[in-house]
Amino acid sequence: MYMILVGGGNVGLQLAKRLIASGHEVLLLEKDARQAQRLATLLSEENVMVGDGCEMIVQKESGFGRADVIVAVTGEDEDNMVVCQMAKVVWNVERVLARVNDPSHEELFRQIGIDETVSATGIIYSLLEQQISPDTILPVGALGRGNIEVVEVELSNRSPVAGKFVKELALPPQTNFVWLLRGSEGFGVHGDTLLEPGDMLVALLPRDHADELRDLLTPQKP
Repeated sequence: MYMILVGGGNVGLQLAKRLIASGHEVLLLEKDARQAQRLATLLSEENVMVGDGCEMIVQKESGFGRADVIVAVTGEDEDNMVVCQMAKVVWNVERVLARVNDPSHEELFRQIGIDETVSATGIIYSLLEQQISPDTILPVGALGRGNIEVVEVELSNRSPVAGKFVKELALPPQTNFVWLLRGSEGFGVHGDTLLEPGDMLVALLPRDHADELRDLLTPQKP
């Protein structure tokens, strides 16, 4: 699989190392010549190219047209947005992933058709919220080009669903509980599963229904 990473910072470098070690064909694009030279000594010259990933001529020379995956991981959301939009519209790349530095920009990425985004700030905030407040829904992954979210939530004794059977719940459309961890034991979830405080639930649901699931599982604020 041919993957092009745009942005030769630490994120791009570490990602390139892992992908190369996994046997993928990888090219790391970095517009700063001195940084690109440094990257070439850490990876190899064939894995690094000097050039601005936002420019069409650079995209053509680097092989956007045959890339299976384009990943934009620069420190600038505007650049990541341009790279991803051109990859989809101009080069018809099937899989495009963007790093989002400012979580408030995620909706803008979705509006232009870039569904697969990663926000380190958002992930850390969700983890922190889960530690501070029980019943916080934590996104842990995405499926279906980012349209389906994988989330987990640990139920507290204040959760409105604790003590209820799954079949009693009015789940949002296309939402499924797929796994439950109770203590050290994990098992699948069905309609007759009785939910208890302390249960860790894993669910699959469309991204658009995440707020509905949150309202169902979390206690209402006084």
